[in-house]
Amino acid sequence: MVQLQNVYKSHCPMKDKLYLKGLFHRLRALIALNCSLIFVTDGSIPAIKLSTYRRRLNAGNEAALDAGNLRNVSSVKRNMGSEFSCMIKEAKFLGLALGIPCLDGIEEAEAQCALINSESLCDGCFTSDSDAFLFGARTVYRDICLGEGGYVVCYEMDDIERELGFGRNSLVTLAILLDSDYTQGVRGFGPESACQIVKSIGDSAVLQRFASEGLSIAKKQKSSNKKGQTLTDEYKEKNADHDRDLNGSKFNLLQVIDAYLKPKCYSADSEVVQRVLALYPFNRSQLHQICAQFFDWSPEKTDEYILPKIAERNLRRFANLRSTSSKIGVHLLVNEMPVKCPVSSIVKQRKFQGRDYFEVSWEDMDGLRSSSVPADLVESACPEKILEFQQRKAQKQKPIRRSRPKKADKRAEMEEIDKKLRELLLEIEQDSSTMINTVSLGESVREKIPNISPVAMDYQKMRLNTESESRNGESSGSACYSTAYRSMGTDDIIDLTSPPPRVDTRVVSKCQEVRCIDVVELSDTDNDMSPEHARKARELRSFIANIRDEIS
Repeated sequence: MVQLQNVYKSHCPMKDKLYLKGLFHRLRALIALNCSLIFVTDGSIPAIKLSTYRRRLNAGNEAALDAGNLRNVSSVKRNMGSEFSCMIKEAKFLGLALGIPCLDGIEEAEAQCALINSESLCDGCFTSDSDAFLFGARTVYRDICLGEGGYVVCYEMDDIERELGFGRNSLVTLAILLDSDYTQGVRGFGPESACQIVKSIGDSAVLQRFASEGLSIAKKQKSSNKKGQTLTDEYKEKNADHDRDLNGSKFNLLQVIDAYLKPKCYSADSEVVQRVLALYPFNRSQLHQICAQFFDWSPEKTDEYILPKIAERNLRRFANLRSTSSKIGVHLLVNEMPVKCPVSSIVKQRKFQGRDYFEVSWEDMDGLRSSSVPADLVESACPEKILEFQQRKAQKQKPIRRSRPKKADKRAEMEEIDKKLRELLLEIEQDSSTMINTVSLGESVREKIPNISPVAMDYQKMRLNTESESRNGESSGSACYSTAYRSMGTDDIIDLTSPPPRVDTRVVSKCQEVRCIDVVELSDTDNDMSPEHARKARELRSFIANIRDEIS
């Protein structure tokens, strides 16, 4: 709960809307911390506070209202057309754009904040007024300092009761005796004497005795604290007016007590309070209008300033939801949560001012693709995303090792190459047979049949040379293919249309395979070739060249 008036009182002057920009800066930091804020503004001025209010306005010519006049005076509405009231309206407009609702109190804003805090509907009240505890607040925040080395001053009612021994009733009594918005205090009492009186009576009974006996009880207690010392005539004369104040202030005392213990404000179960306790969405277009009107900011600058904090707030809400579900025994994965995780993936790991951060990409966040958030927040909200990021990072850093081919695979590959080479050579030979029916192996036959394919003749010579080398026993220079042909004369005729003879193949070393391939000589002239034969020859040359490259 935030008492809006006090936020502005401690803020910048109104020149050039610096007060609104300062408030925007504070709200932005609080939003990133997932602080669900509610603005509470003052309503009418309580009748019992009119004298104090006029005195603060420096209306010295106006007499303060006494106790009798207060009976006929009701609450007075504030001047909504004043410059300060216009500031409040602008702040409410900014809050609604950021998803911060506003509650207009009936009278005192701090009284409304204290009631909601006492009912445990909020974590605390942010106000600079010291009487928030008198209205029943349990936690009060003051002096919030944002940025590096930031801090917030927090006061707890439990600490006041434990360390000082003062409860709510004691604080109200001290306000009556010393000074507050509703009284000007009682003359003759300072902080030390007032604390002694309150502690001597006790917190549980002090207000009852003041209400029944009036302020005269303060005189009795003060006199008894003199340890039997008699009051001199000078002391009695000095406190004569004081005694008259004590005797004539009973009605005013009761009214002050009621103003603190029973302030006029909305109850915790009222529709007004329940409405502001709901979560309100962030209005991006409205915030663009405000920043353009008051700060002359472009939409892009506004998005850059506020969207990362809005996204961080959504992530903190998701983390709180997962934490709450785990506490009640419901352990769900990130994809099984009823609310979609706002983080799409983790982009990279960063470090700012010695603190670990993750740059994350956001899901369904218009105007914002990625931003940096604390690593501990990501770990509490979606540890699965961190595991995915680490796995991707490990895969990128792992070296890629190329597996070496096995020897058996090499052998099978070479056998396959040999098979394809034989098929190509035989196919060329069969294509050549379409041009001639017979061919003589001697030079005389070559002259008689001038149309024989040069490729076929060269291939026949290669086979005869291979057979001759095989018979001579030259094992080191043996050909890749050892074929047993029947002995033939120069006048024998070979029918190329018949199926080729069976070929016996032996596995030889790499160097021998190279020599075998070198034996094949193709004709460079294509005068005697058909187009189909020329195409096959080119394919064979290309294939043999590839084989040479792979082997070398």
